[in-house]
Amino acid sequence: MEKANLDWSNIGFGYIKTDKRYVSNFKDGKWDEGALVDDDKITISECAGVLQYAQTCFEGLKAYTTEDGHIVCFRPDLNAQRMVDSAKRLEMPVFPEERFIEAVVETVKANEAFVPPYGSGATLYIRPYMFGSSPVIGVKPADEYQFRVFATPVGPYFKGGAKPIVIKVSDFDRAAPHGTGNIKAGLNYAMSLHAIVTAHDEGFSENMYLDPGTRTKVEETGGANFLFVTKDNKVVTPKSDSILPSITRRSLVYVAKEYLGLEVEEREVYFDEVKDFVECGLCGTAAVISPVGKIVDHGKEIAFASGMEEMGPVTKKLYETLTGIQMGRIEAPEGWIKVIK
Repeated sequence: MEKANLDWSNIGFGYIKTDKRYVSNFKDGKWDEGALVDDDKITISECAGVLQYAQTCFEGLKAYTTEDGHIVCFRPDLNAQRMVDSAKRLEMPVFPEERFIEAVVETVKANEAFVPPYGSGATLYIRPYMFGSSPVIGVKPADEYQFRVFATPVGPYFKGGAKPIVIKVSDFDRAAPHGTGNIKAGLNYAMSLHAIVTAHDEGFSENMYLDPGTRTKVEETGGANFLFVTKDNKVVTPKSDSILPSITRRSLVYVAKEYLGLEVEEREVYFDEVKDFVECGLCGTAAVISPVGKIVDHGKEIAFASGMEEMGPVTKKLYETLTGIQMGRIEAPEGWIKVIK
């Protein structure tokens, strides 16, 4: 198929309308068969559950063109599982995992012209999401829902390479104890907007959120999990019930252990420990790993030995190995790559 006429290396990280999107509706206790549609507009009641009580959740994953020319997705089964968890927590009907994967595959196939070519640095970002669509005026779950998947090509998250960023310790909490921090609910991200705008206004790239119970332990940022490296090359990731279980972070942990032979600790990480680490990164779908060069805690700076010029050596090796797996340059563990075409 002929590719869309886009400057793949300069499209940026934003929304570009593509040809098709997948839609399925839940009504009278069941999901309909679903279909691909042309229309990118949604019409719902002014009293829809999503508008009144933020009853919505979403996922994010990517489709890639591999070195041998195949179009693939990376571990969509984990996105499907995570959306099940999100739906249950928000009292929404579960969209079956096998149908989730089928919907992703159909959406990518229908938008093949927008899957960037190998080597461009760009990918096709895929956004499955679900929301309460029927009118709800009392505080209760909606009766009807819509599940949708759209796709949009995005450029490389870091143009010219990933340079270490400076982040701040936030005065805000990302999640409440026993709240919704461990699911991908839209309301979590709405709550983080003021904090991230404030951080940007102050010259920082992101926030470090501490645990909401004691504010002594590292949790995550607004949209990524933390990954630290010790002086003896041990990889450490924070563990908490209010952290979103990042698919990228879980994959990096496996890569660290099984591909690079590194020791990994998934445990509570106290903020007092952070000064002793030599590398720090933020891991998520969009950038894979964003290196952190410095953390500022109310004027007090914690500078990592890896510096502000480039990724630390362990972080870089993790990044190169995982992206190599995603792009087909390195053999993937069984089940990690879903071949679409």
